[in-house]
Amino acid sequence: MNEIFDPLNLLLMGLAVFILFRLRSVLGKRTGNERPPFDPYSKPEQKPGDQVNGGDQDNVIPMPGQTQQQPEQMEQPAAGGEVVIDKVAPEGSALNSALKQILSVDRSFEPEPFLEGARAAYEMIVMAFADGDKKALKNLLSHEVYEGFVAAIEDREKRGETVDSTFIGIDKAEIVEAALKDATAQVTVKIHSQMISATRDKDGEVVDGDPTKVSEVVDIWTFARDTSSRDPNWKLVATESAE
Repeated sequence: MNEIFDPLNLLLMGLAVFILFRLRSVLGKRTGNERPPFDPYSKPEQKPGDQVNGGDQDNVIPMPGQTQQQPEQMEQPAAGGEVVIDKVAPEGSALNSALKQILSVDRSFEPEPFLEGARAAYEMIVMAFADGDKKALKNLLSHEVYEGFVAAIEDREKRGETVDSTFIGIDKAEIVEAALKDATAQVTVKIHSQMISATRDKDGEVVDGDPTKVSEVVDIWTFARDTSSRDPNWKLVATESAE
C-alpha cells in the first residue's frame, strides 16, 4: 500500500491533475449556447437590410438582359418606340399617328416583333386551314373569323374534298393600316407569300389549284388585341385577298 504514496507516484499524479486543469481552462466546457459547426454548402444567413425591395429574392432568377425597373419606369412607353415607328411609317402620316396611339396604351408594342409574330401566325393559320385543324385555328382567330373558317372546312369535308398544300415562304410583310378603337388595337398587314396548293375531290382528281406550281399569294389580314387585357396575344379578325 505504501507504494501508492511513493514520492514518484505522487509527483506523476500531481502532474496529471495539473495537465487536466490546463486543458479545461483552454478548451472550456459546453453551455448549450455554442454556434453550430460551419457548413460550407449552407446558405449564408440573411441579415436585416439584405432583402431587395422588401421581398425575398431567393427564388428570383434574372433572365439574360433583364433589369429591375422602378414603378415609375414601368409606366413609361418603351424607350425609342416612337423613333422605331417613324422608320416604319412616315412621320405625320395617318399610319404613323395610329401606331403611336397604340404605343401610348401598350408600351410593349413594337412593329418589327409584331410583324415577326404575324408572319408566324400566317403560316400556322394557312396550314391549319388546309389540314382542317380546327383546334389549332381556335386560339389564333376571333370568334367570327373562326366560325367562317370552320364553315368552309365543313363544307369541304361534306364534298369529300381534301387540300394538298406546301408552304414555301413569305417574301414580304408590311403594316399598311392601324387603328385604336376604345381599348382595342387593330393592325392590318399585307403579306406576300408563295405556296403550292391543290384541292382534290373524293376520287383524288384535282378540282382547284395545281400540285406542281408555286403560286404567288397576296393577302391582307387584320390582327387585333384588347390592350386592357393581360393577354399579350393578337388574333386574326379580318381577311381579304389583294388579288
